[in-house]
Amino acid sequence: MKAFLFFRDRDFDIERPLPWNAQALAQDLGLTEIFSAMSQGDKFLYEIATKALFFSESDLDTLAYRKAILEDCIAHPQIVREMYDVIVEANEGYRRHFWLGRSPSSTLWGAVSMLEFFVAILRRLRGFADQHASRFESDGFRTFFAMLQRELSDEYFAEIDAHLKQLKFRGGVLVSARLGEGNKGIDYVLRRPKGPQRNWLERLFVPGPTEYTFQLHPRDEAGARALSTLRDRGVNLVANAAAQSADHILSFFRLLRAELAYYIGCLNLRVELAKRNYPICFPSPLAIEQRTHVARNLYDVSLALALDARVVGNDLDAEGSDIVVITGANRGGKSVFLRSIGVAQLMMQSGMFVGAESFAANVCDSVLTHYKREEDRSMESGKFDEELTRMSEIADHIKPNALILFNESFAATNDREGSEIARQIVSALLERGIKVFFVTHLTEFSRALWERNVGKPTFLRAERQADGTRTFKLIQAKPLETSYGEDLYKQIFDGKAARSANMQETSQR
Repeated sequence: MKAFLFFRDRDFDIERPLPWNAQALAQDLGLTEIFSAMSQGDKFLYEIATKALFFSESDLDTLAYRKAILEDCIAHPQIVREMYDVIVEANEGYRRHFWLGRSPSSTLWGAVSMLEFFVAILRRLRGFADQHASRFESDGFRTFFAMLQRELSDEYFAEIDAHLKQLKFRGGVLVSARLGEGNKGIDYVLRRPKGPQRNWLERLFVPGPTEYTFQLHPRDEAGARALSTLRDRGVNLVANAAAQSADHILSFFRLLRAELAYYIGCLNLRVELAKRNYPICFPSPLAIEQRTHVARNLYDVSLALALDARVVGNDLDAEGSDIVVITGANRGGKSVFLRSIGVAQLMMQSGMFVGAESFAANVCDSVLTHYKREEDRSMESGKFDEELTRMSEIADHIKPNALILFNESFAATNDREGSEIARQIVSALLERGIKVFFVTHLTEFSRALWERNVGKPTFLRAERQADGTRTFKLIQAKPLETSYGEDLYKQIFDGKAARSANMQETSQR
């Protein structure tokens, strides 16, 4: 049995290792907040959320497939959560029934016990299909419920019950064998019991057996051990088959739990954003060769989850652009907007909704980040050398049609040198068909892109009002020669001067 709730024709690979830049993505885009909201303290949900978001899916049919399933989940959240709880019960409860025996007989007993527990779970799953299949519209859920009804029929359960009852061998075990060298038994075969069991009255009047029989003395321990060995040889193959059947059903439950866990995480995230009155929408993923980024009221989901204050959303119209350059006032919302782009791209390419009123973008091969790092003791060289080292590592992994986000990169040196390095790197990336978003204070770099129109750039600038107030809105505008650092200087030092004057006045009193 296959669930196929994550891919149309294959399983969700939960053993796949995380990509090489997973740690950098989580740090730069603030993904921990999203994972926490999706998991609600559940370690398994957290693990599935990380794997789903880190592995970008670029196949448009797969994204549409997941979107339709998620829409069903949003329409019927209680049913999906109840079904997930049943699967969790199956995955957690098997430990109470699992028994790794030292002998084939004990292995058979443990496998039968586990199969009985699993069959009860399968009956409950079949019940979900019978009661709710007609309410779901997605191909994924319809196929899943149809599979449950087809493969878990009443005839199937009746046959399974009969087999499990027989595997308990309440009437004893019938084993045949041949004599081999040294009169040792070989070719042990488990046989079907001879006919139905008779009641005590029938056994009283039936003639005695025609075969030779042997009865052990109750205190014959050596004989009991020998008989147990013969029984184990007879049931060995059956025990292995029963154990393999239990493992097969358990693997189905584990995969089904992982695939449903992704949608449970999406439901949890939707609830958290709804509590804060933030809009969400299903994005429009476009073909990988198209160069489009169009958004309305796009906001940083990570920041929205972390802050009590309202996060400002932004609009973007970057139709046909290979590069988007963001400049403007310090602390004007540039880095937050850049993060919202990366987060939305990952959410879209996992098949889920995004934090915006509308969002359309071409899919990409992968999402990479190159953010400035604060200097710390772990750095073995200067900040600029460290930036170049990370850029070199990115160059070793990046492929055409990737999306890379730069946040004030190469600013650890002077403007002229940093601008030239940035220009050369961006030119090489654009030649390879890589899409670029670049937040920068490098004036020569941004001016050169504006004048040369390299990559059909879209220029955004952080809005600043005449009195220096930041609106945290980005507007399409030409880059300026200043980032208004003087505003921050006045804000910090004028504030310190005011506090100092208040303290002096207080002390004089």
